[in-house]
Amino acid sequence: MYKKVISCTAAFVLLLTGCTFKKPEDSGAPPAPPFEALNETVAGRKNVYLIVKNLESSYWKVVIEGAKDGGDDFGCNVFYSGSYSENDWHSQERLLGEAADAGADAVLFSPNDSVMLAEKIDEIHEKGVKVILIDTIANTRNYDICYMTDNLIAGQNAAEEMLARLHERGIPETEELEICIQVGASSSQTVSERLAGFKQYWTENAPAAWEIVNDIRCNEGDAEVALDLAEDIIEDHKEKLKGVFGTNNGSTVGFAKIVADKHLTDITVVGFDYSEEMASLIKSDEYDASAMVQRQYQMSYGGVEEALKLIAGGSVEEKFVDTGVVVVNKKTLDDPEVKEILKHS
Repeated sequence: MYKKVISCTAAFVLLLTGCTFKKPEDSGAPPAPPFEALNETVAGRKNVYLIVKNLESSYWKVVIEGAKDGGDDFGCNVFYSGSYSENDWHSQERLLGEAADAGADAVLFSPNDSVMLAEKIDEIHEKGVKVILIDTIANTRNYDICYMTDNLIAGQNAAEEMLARLHERGIPETEELEICIQVGASSSQTVSERLAGFKQYWTENAPAAWEIVNDIRCNEGDAEVALDLAEDIIEDHKEKLKGVFGTNNGSTVGFAKIVADKHLTDITVVGFDYSEEMASLIKSDEYDASAMVQRQYQMSYGGVEEALKLIAGGSVEEKFVDTGVVVVNKKTLDDPEVKEILKHS
C-alpha cells in the first residue's frame, strides 16, 4: 500500500514533534475556491467572511450552516470559502488577504496552522477587520474573540470515556492491552491539546497494564491518508489492540470505516464529532463506540452574532468562549441535550 505520510512518536507535550509530513503543495488538494455568498447579499449590510479548514468535511459543513443561519437571523451578508486539506495553510493565508481586500467587516476563521497564519491575522486585524476565531486558536493576541472547545479538557473527557468503555466490556485490569491514536494536522494547537489531555488523564487513571502506543500516526487532515493509516495501525497492533482514539473528525472517520469494513467488534472507537460512520457504529448493537461531539454550529452562529456587536462598537468580557462537548454513545443518544446538538451534526 502506498504511504503518503509516515508515522510519528508524540511526547506528552502540547506540540507534536519528531514527525515528517507532506508539504501542502504535495497534498494533491486543489487550491481554495473564490468566496461565495451563503445568503442573499443586501447592499448596506455588514459583510462577514467565513474561512474553514476543510470544505468537504461533514464537521465544517455544520460550521458553514451555523454561519448561514446567523447571517439570516442577525441581518448581515455572509461569504465563505476554505481549503480542501487541513495542511493547506497557504490557501487560508491568501483567503484572509482576499477577504480584507473585498471589504470584510469581520472574518470568522479557523486556522490550519496556528503559528504560520498568525502574522496574516495580525495584518488584517490591524486594518480594522474584526477577527473571530472558530474551533482553533492562533498564536497571536490580535483577535477579538474565540469560540471553541477547551481541547485539553475534551481530550481528558475522551480518555475517561475510553476507560469507561473498556471497563464496561469487562476487560481485566491486569490484561495487557494497547490503545492506538491517530491525529490530524500536526500544526494545529487543537490537536496537540486534545492529545495532551488524553495522555494526561490516561497516565493518571489507567491500569498499569493498559498502554497507549507511542507510535502515533499523523494524517495531516487528508481523509484518504487517515483511512490508510487506520488500516495500518489496526494491522500492526492486532495482537493487543483494544481501542483506538481519533483526535479529530478525519482521524475518527478513518478508524470507524476500517472497524466497520473489517467487522472488528472487539475494538472500541472513541473520537471527535458525529459523522455518519460514527453514528453507524454507535447505533449498532455489535460495535462499541463513543463520539465527543462539539457544538460547532453554535461556534459559527454565535460568532456571527458577536461579530456584528463588535462591528457596532461593542466589547467582550472574555476573549475565549468554551463551547464544550457532549459524549454521544448508546446510552446518551436519547438525551434531550444530545438530540438538540445532533440536529446540526
